[in-house]
Amino acid sequence: MAAAAFQHTLQGPAIFAGVGVHTGAYTRVSVRPAPADSGVVFVRTDVADRDNRIAASAEAVCKTQLGTVIGNAAGVTVSTIEHLMAALAMLGVDNAVVELDGPEMPIMDGSSLPFVQILDRAGRRPLDAPRRYIEILEPIEVVEGDKRATLTPADRFEVAFEIAFPSAAIGRQRVDLPMDEQAFRRELADCRTFGFLHEVEALRAMGLARGGSMENVVVIEGDRVLNPEGLRRPDEFVRHKALDAIGDLYVLGAPIIGRFEGILAGHGLNNALVRALVARPQAWRMRSLVERLAEAV
Repeated sequence: MAAAAFQHTLQGPAIFAGVGVHTGAYTRVSVRPAPADSGVVFVRTDVADRDNRIAASAEAVCKTQLGTVIGNAAGVTVSTIEHLMAALAMLGVDNAVVELDGPEMPIMDGSSLPFVQILDRAGRRPLDAPRRYIEILEPIEVVEGDKRATLTPADRFEVAFEIAFPSAAIGRQRVDLPMDEQAFRRELADCRTFGFLHEVEALRAMGLARGGSMENVVVIEGDRVLNPEGLRRPDEFVRHKALDAIGDLYVLGAPIIGRFEGILAGHGLNNALVRALVARPQAWRMRSLVERLAEAV
């Protein structure tokens, strides 16, 4: 409780590198400590001729086609931030500077687990400022055809997700979990992104999926998983969608006290929900646990 009441950053830099799943570009990344109340800021170190800083925020999200892309007014972007953002959110890293020398975050193994391990090695330290939570006071919902994403009041952070695909490899899957750091590590962190073989050629023609391989994506053809090692969990697919949603929500800049539910949703609907929340200030409030600690004493 006491640790959760205060903002945290990293103890030291977390350094790693890898290819982007869509660009195929090899990118080096350094996640560095940052002061209280600065949030998560991405810095494109390869851009020198204009503003190269992009603060993660609801408004900064500019594309959601196959991953979450943020950009600034100068047109500088960073793609596929959601797996790192999920790890930062659930490990309680409020403030960090993410320096990278390319346009896309490395995909690593397609899950958040490598980022969790990297952040664990760097360590975390508390800052002398209260952590602010977004407490959901009224239901917020966005609907698009048969897709839906909602935030509703709850006394803790909960994540539920449901997907349905015609492929027998996936079918209909649902997960519903109270979510904290330990639950994330145990239930979601290792679940990888997935895609269909028949989509890969179309994606490559659009200049996407250049770095995608069975090293970093669960690949499905028809009714079977092609990866020789198989799945990490029987319902890895829906668990990955829950992981994505946690990362997409963290552009709000604060952890949530409330329940998220996604039905057939993706990055686009997740961001529409985030923007709907920002647009309805009466539906939520910022609160800290410091007052509650003081009351308890």
